Order: sequence, then C-alpha cells, then structure tokens
Amino acid sequence: MDIWQAIVLGIVEGITEFLPISSTGHLTITEKLLDLPVDDPAVTGYTAVIQIGAIAAVFVYFWKDIVRLTVGWVRGLLSPVHRQDFDYRFGWYVIAGSLPILAVGFLARGIITGPLRNLWWVAGALILWSVPMVLAERVASQTRSEKELTLADTLIIGTAQCLALVPGVSRSGATITVGLFRGLDRVTATRLSFFLSIPALTAAGIYELPEAMSDSIGVLPIVVGTVVSFVVAYAAVAWLLRFVAHHTIVVFVWYRLALGALLIAALATGWLAAT
Repeated sequence: MDIWQAIVLGIVEGITEFLPISSTGHLTITEKLLDLPVDDPAVTGYTAVIQIGAIAAVFVYFWKDIVRLTVGWVRGLLSPVHRQDFDYRFGWYVIAGSLPILAVGFLARGIITGPLRNLWWVAGALILWSVPMVLAERVASQTRSEKELTLADTLIIGTAQCLALVPGVSRSGATITVGLFRGLDRVTATRLSFFLSIPALTAAGIYELPEAMSDSIGVLPIVVGTVVSFVVAYAAVAWLLRFVAHHTIVVFVWYRLALGALLIAALATGWLAAT
C-alpha cells in the first residue's frame, strides 16, 4: 500500500466512522476504487486497525467524561454506597452493551471478512437501512435524556450495533436509530453510540493488527492512516454532536440512497466489480 492510499483511506475512515453512512461501506468502495483487493485479509485488517485512530479521537474529545465515568465505576466497585450513582451504572451499561458485538464479531469473523466484503451487500445495506432511520425520526419522542438510560436500553442498542457488521448499515446509524426508537433524545443516542464504539472498535483493531502488519501493507501506511483518521475523526465527532442537537438524521438518508443507487448502477454496468 502506498502512503497516498493510506492518507485517502485515513480521511475516509475519519469522516465516515461516526456519521450514520457506514465507514466500512465507504472504505470498501474506496479500496476498490484504489484497486486494492477488498477481500484480502491484510486489507480487511488494515480497515479495522485505522479505526483505532477514530477511537483515539473519541477518547480525546470525551476525556473528561471518560475519566469521570471510570472514577465513578471504580468507586462503585469499592463502595456499595456509590452503586446507585449514575456514573457507576453507566459504566456497566457500556460494558454490557458492548458484549453482543464482541461476541458476534468474533464468532462470525469468517463471514465478515469474506462473503460480506462485497459491494452488492454495501449497496443493499445503504438503501435498506435508510428505512428504519426515517421511521425512527418519525416516531421518536426524544423524551429521555442520558440520566434516564437503563440496562435494557444499552443491551438493545448494543445488540443493534451488531447489524453494522454488514458493510453499509453503519454502526452509528444502527445505534442512533434504535436509540431514537427507545425514546432517547438525539444527542443522548449519539453520545451513547460514541461510548459503545470504544470497546468494539478497539477490540477489532487489536485483533486485526497482525493481519494488517503483513508485507503487503507495511508499518508506515498503518501509522499514517491511523494518524490521519484521528485528526479527521476528531473534527467529525465535534461536528456531529452540534449537528444532531438541531437537525434530524434524515439528511444522511438522502446521501445513503444516492450512493446506494450509484453503486448499483456501477456494479450493474460492470464499471465496478463486486469483489
């Protein structure tokens, strides 16, 4: 992999990781346009590893929150008096909500890195998951804030995160959408999506690191792609939180539908190969 390709993929990862438009789908399309083998385990591993840059951006952006929540969780472990504190409960919520995707991602890794690395899957998922996104905005009451989160909320939203293993669905698109169906306000659903991303994407990046370190990729492209994704993702996180405070996520649906339609046309005419 050339350095300029690593920069391009880092930019794509940073922009798309937290927007509800599917980072994996966009990376698969970009890799195909860059003439990289999308079903190569090393390329798949690289895609997962540079997500660590995006996760680092979440760590930096939410550093004060993460420190507060960690302290609250540890304090609750050590003292029964603090086990009714929200920070203690939220720590367990994030842990519990992360378990489904960690389990499914590990058990289905052969499918995820094989048959699903197909642009027909990406196109179909981009279009089909747009329907729940629109419905969620239509029925959303947005009456519940972060302090009103429950274990059931995070388990259901965490399970929905597993849908993002299909390229084109979008991890943030799945979690925010289901959060809205649960009555959470849009900012709470988005913040929870960020926190749930930390264990899932960190585990995926670490697990795939040996594959990405193969001779076909190299260390320097990994470093460059990860750093670029960090810088771009930090800006994307800050922008998205401001955006969802005043706008619906339906604007992303129009983009998803347009990209899905263009991708189908490119595949149907033979301009792009599916794998």
